[in-house]
Amino acid sequence: MPPVFALPNDAAVPLHVLDQDSCADWLEQQPQHISHWAQANGFTGACGQALLIPNTDGKPALALAGYGTGAQRARRRYVLAAAAEKLPQGTYAIASGLSQDALNTECFGWLLCGYRFDRYREQSLFKADLVAPEAVDAAAIESLVAAECLTRDLINTPASDMGPDELQRAAETLAEAFGASITTIQDDALLAQNLPMIHAVGRASDRRPRLIDMNWGASGPKLTLVGKGVCFDTGGLNLKPGASMGLMKKDMGGAAAVLGLAKAIMAANLPLQLRVLIPAVENSVSGSAFRPGDILTSRKGLTVEINNTDAEGRLVLADALALADEDKPDLLISMATLTGAARVAVGPDLAPFFTDDEQVATALATNAQPSADPVWRLPFHTPYETKIEPGIADLDNAPAGGFAGSITAALFLRRFAGDSRYVHFDIYGWNPTPAAARPKGGAGQGTRALFAALPELLNL
Repeated sequence: MPPVFALPNDAAVPLHVLDQDSCADWLEQQPQHISHWAQANGFTGACGQALLIPNTDGKPALALAGYGTGAQRARRRYVLAAAAEKLPQGTYAIASGLSQDALNTECFGWLLCGYRFDRYREQSLFKADLVAPEAVDAAAIESLVAAECLTRDLINTPASDMGPDELQRAAETLAEAFGASITTIQDDALLAQNLPMIHAVGRASDRRPRLIDMNWGASGPKLTLVGKGVCFDTGGLNLKPGASMGLMKKDMGGAAAVLGLAKAIMAANLPLQLRVLIPAVENSVSGSAFRPGDILTSRKGLTVEINNTDAEGRLVLADALALADEDKPDLLISMATLTGAARVAVGPDLAPFFTDDEQVATALATNAQPSADPVWRLPFHTPYETKIEPGIADLDNAPAGGFAGSITAALFLRRFAGDSRYVHFDIYGWNPTPAAARPKGGAGQGTRALFAALPELLNL
């Protein structure tokens, strides 16, 4: 179960959050046994410090959490979480030291400290429970935590237990929980219903390709989310090296992200019409695999020359985007673990996005920081369109040269988004280094910034 706030109770220990600049002054104003205890234990308010101070009878009187300096906080995502992970078992209530904006972020981070991926092995429990401060919307924070936990669980699950079938069942479970409708187009029906590139990418696997289509909400603006659901990517006939296959269970990170975002939207009962499209495939190797040099005809009618079967994500997204555009949504969003070039450009921590819509770009930038969900805009640089036009076909799925790989992939997708108001995220979906509230493993990226921006973008 996703972690939640503790119920208020008389035994909750007051927690004071102290930064390094104010720590000494605050301690001077406290009773001597408190200030002496803090000094004896070397508490200075540094980031990540945590200290439980007993009463004279030995029972907990209060707790202190270090908040560091502004420069130190700028280098961390969830500052309070680092201290929370060091507190002994108990229930805590924040008594002082955080602004309203910081409360929301730090409470979210505290709850995420309780996330454990324990499907295959029992994990140690996080034992510092937090009472929701009166100034925060506890239900909203818990909902966002639950959405993030869903995304993490889906990404962390290995491909042996998270193929197209299992991804479909996860979507069906989510749909059932919120009364959404869901349909699936599978295997040769993809050809009959003009989704040929999804079929081509997934046809080599005995885990059959499909398009998952979930719909929720009967009125309001139309929002369509498209998530890349490549449940495992061998690279196809352009086989990846073994080391590059090690993390390919996360190649359905875009699907996991949009399902997490959809969960948050439905839990908040936002007044909109939501559609989620997930092309779910496994890019495998067999006699029926698509080949370098093949030319595929997409749903949109554009032909695509295959110069690398390892550039398969944009192919399945293209058919899904073309289908989405036919419904003329008010906002169309794609999310995908699409290119290594994006990681080279911004690293694993930032979620790069592309859009031609200045309102979308501004809203995302404005909401990213308070959502603790950093994003960065990259350009739809139209002069690079020539790089994706091979001559023998309308489009090239893997332009030669290697330059601007994330941009050319985004430009490829833009060809299929049509006239819809469109934003594309090229996410990593993984924390390579563990940190407070952010264990090594699957991670949502861009989803909270998007969720916070939706009211402005869709006039909700």
